[in-house]
Amino acid sequence: MNTTFEDSVMHAHDQLKLARSSLVSEIKNYPTPIAGCDAQFNHLIEEKARVTAALAALNRPIFTPTPRQLSV
Repeated sequence: MNTTFEDSVMHAHDQLKLARSSLVSEIKNYPTPIAGCDAQFNHLIEEKARVTAALAALNRPIFTPTPRQLSV
């Protein structure tokens, strides 16, 4: 089975969306922290930000530099 680049990107996109959905659900259902600093909750927020950044990176257009020739 040959997997194309586009298929791989779509699979990554789908998996990242699932991860983000799971993190959002976990954050939503997280019990109210007792202390002012909750490391596990903060970790969930950081992971959600990383997944969101990865999704944004997949959605950005690909820049391919091309050689230029100077006219003399």
